[in-house]
Amino acid sequence: MKHKGLIAIILFFLFIASSFPLLDNNHVSADSGTVEITGTMVNVRSGPGLSYSVTGDLEQGQTASVISKQGDWLQVQVDRQEGWIASWLTAASDEDQTATGQTAVSSVNGLNVRSQADLSAAVLTKMDAGDTAEIIGVADDWLEISFRNTRGFVSKQYIVSSDKDTTSEKPADSAESEQKKEPISKVSSFEIAVNTLNIRSKPDLSSKIQQTGTKGEVFPVISMEGHWVEIELAKGKKGWVYAFHGQLSDQTAETVTSDDKEAVTILTDGTNLRSQASTDSEVVSRADAGNQLAVVDKQEDWYQVLLADGQTAFVAEWVVSTEETFSQKEQVDSPDRKKGTLDGLTIVLDPGHGGNDGGTVGVRKTQEKELTLKTAEILSRHLNAAGAEVVMTRQSDTYVDLRTRVAGSHQAGADAFVSIHYDATDDSSVSGFTSYYQHDFQKELAAYLNEELGKKLTLQDRGVQHGNYLVLRENKQPAVLVELGFLSNFNEERVLTSSQFREQAALGLYTGLINYFDAQLVE
Repeated sequence: MKHKGLIAIILFFLFIASSFPLLDNNHVSADSGTVEITGTMVNVRSGPGLSYSVTGDLEQGQTASVISKQGDWLQVQVDRQEGWIASWLTAASDEDQTATGQTAVSSVNGLNVRSQADLSAAVLTKMDAGDTAEIIGVADDWLEISFRNTRGFVSKQYIVSSDKDTTSEKPADSAESEQKKEPISKVSSFEIAVNTLNIRSKPDLSSKIQQTGTKGEVFPVISMEGHWVEIELAKGKKGWVYAFHGQLSDQTAETVTSDDKEAVTILTDGTNLRSQASTDSEVVSRADAGNQLAVVDKQEDWYQVLLADGQTAFVAEWVVSTEETFSQKEQVDSPDRKKGTLDGLTIVLDPGHGGNDGGTVGVRKTQEKELTLKTAEILSRHLNAAGAEVVMTRQSDTYVDLRTRVAGSHQAGADAFVSIHYDATDDSSVSGFTSYYQHDFQKELAAYLNEELGKKLTLQDRGVQHGNYLVLRENKQPAVLVELGFLSNFNEERVLTSSQFREQAALGLYTGLINYFDAQLVE
């Protein structure tokens, strides 16, 4: 009986131990369905979103088994302990390593070589089109390379790998060129096999780039010179491409270029490309600012675009631009604005959280996402009445990715971006409102908003503070994130949930924006 009791106690403690949150663990062996941590330090959370509490952390290089996936979040397990981590800070640890030892060739100019496999990592150096590097390893959508004595990571999207020596793309000498010329009767078309390919005016890397082509485009072949192919472009133009970056065929082809297809241009690095026309669908790839994608179809606010591998994905229209969009903006003259109005100005309002990201939850179970949207709606009415064009990052209880919110600000050419939040902390006695900025050019706007909030609200003024938030950090426009009070404070929560408070908060933000732009008129 004593033995049975002892066994029961041991089993009880094992059960308790297995229930603790995921903490810092040692390496586990990488098997099928595992990921490797690529971020320097990755928070492990209790649920799939930034609003969930941090239960531990994992260091760069650690691996974890994937249990499930929800949006951009992975549920992982390490030593039988579970938690959620951001998928963009991981790489598949069972990635095919056959590329190691091959040569990486950059297909674009100015390709960033980063310190980590992460778009936010420091840029160590850059590669230009035709530059080569040794591939050391593979990390999901990234390649680890050695380039001119620098070891770093580059995006696979802009790299061509080969076992061959591709260190020189210069034309062969005249004798060799004569020997390698292909009769046009045998070679009729050239299909681009890389994501992006520069089409040059001459068979030389130093010659002018006439345009760029994308994977899958097919061009009629005019002639060949060494490793270079002369192709026929649209409108009677000609150009040269390096033969290694495509497939030659004896099939007759008509000229098909990106000029003949509608295309969209990505506005922000790390833009999500999804499997369906919804922010709730799976992210199948990501694109960086400046990437151009051919449009296959359009479904309401989403473009279906063609990817480099021939598959299609969806991108939201508010994170891309078209030539039509730019031309329309250039033709619109901003009206002369008078003091006390916002005529001709574009204000982006960002109600924090939404959808499965509820934000913080108050002592009385108030959800932050509901208050932020209600406050933004009131502020929007004030701004519209003053003549501003108001863009809302969300208008309903839906989840919108943080980078998408910033991209919307860039696309709209926002004169100001205001992100609205309500705060929380473990100390229930903390109270008050705060206005955050990240860059120096954002500080003045934060000061104006905070000053007017102080005149309208009866809460403690916590002042203007520096805050390293993504919607501020990645924003090129004057941007402010306001925390309008603490839902974790029982007494303050009762104030924050009243309609009167939201009216006063919106009025304070409105007056702050008016004063900020009036001051610019004086200057």
